[in-house]
Amino acid sequence: MASLKEISQMCGVSVATVSKAINNRTDVSVETREQVLKAARELGYRLSARTLNSIGTNSIGVLFVDESNSGLMHDYFAGVLDSFKRTAEDEGYDITFINCSTKQPNRLTYLETCKRHGFDGVVLASIDFGSSEVLELIASDIPLVTIDHVFDNRVSVMSDNVGGMSELMEYVIMNGHRKIAYIHGSSSMVTSGRLAGFFRTAERHGITVPEDYIMEVPYRDVDATYMATESLLGLRNPPTCILFSDDFGAMGGLNAIRARGLRVPEDISVAGFDGMRSLQYLDPRLATIVQDSEKIGTVAAEKLIGLIESPRTTFVEQVIVPGKLSKGHTIYDISAHKR
Repeated sequence: MASLKEISQMCGVSVATVSKAINNRTDVSVETREQVLKAARELGYRLSARTLNSIGTNSIGVLFVDESNSGLMHDYFAGVLDSFKRTAEDEGYDITFINCSTKQPNRLTYLETCKRHGFDGVVLASIDFGSSEVLELIASDIPLVTIDHVFDNRVSVMSDNVGGMSELMEYVIMNGHRKIAYIHGSSSMVTSGRLAGFFRTAERHGITVPEDYIMEVPYRDVDATYMATESLLGLRNPPTCILFSDDFGAMGGLNAIRARGLRVPEDISVAGFDGMRSLQYLDPRLATIVQDSEKIGTVAAEKLIGLIESPRTTFVEQVIVPGKLSKGHTIYDISAHKR
């Protein structure tokens, strides 16, 4: 079946105009609508009641719950969702955030909300993927794409957490570090991937990581990361390098290090994960893995629109988007300098 984009190219109008014409919106002229419908028929676009119903309002729901309550101030998800929004709107779709507050009395479930709004599809990011409401939505027939979580029967778009952490570890080890601690985030598929990358790389280099070198704190929790860093620095055999769950939380670790009068990287090396632009202006600049939020958002939108417009040719897959190592200046080269 032809896509809205193909119809728009044939008619010389925007995808948004095609969408409005097919949905019989009043802000499109009769002539334009007839032109669009004629092109749709010639291209084999089904204009049955069933098809029109599936098109709905040409709107996509965004199910986004940020556990740290930082909302779209979270650089990674802000970048992903902004890219998703721009890509979807370029294809003629409107974006609506789904109200996710569980405190509202008699509120609709996620699935009920999606059906009431007539969303053509839904993207899910930064939520409790194991909740009963999410599983109900996953089991429905609504086209959807998940970000940073995998379901067997759904399209997912993932940052390469395993590969990113492996690359970061290789860089740290290349600089002579073998006493490496990791303050990781709360349990999730993202955390599992990063832990796998951490331990696989350590094992590959014959490095045994003491149990007290591994600590868990919530993502983006500066205070908890401060306390965890304090504990690591207070060990009888402290690490020479600390990896943090994310760049934002790393600020808490840096504060703990400076409170002890230690220098980064001369006395202790550190690295984050995310690639927050604001922290790239720190002195010294933080070593980190820069996630490609732009591509993740674009791919997620393209896959979801494919599921909506061309379900027979869009297959379920897991798309892994690699990040990029930013070496920064917070990893001390032990191999070149004796402490």
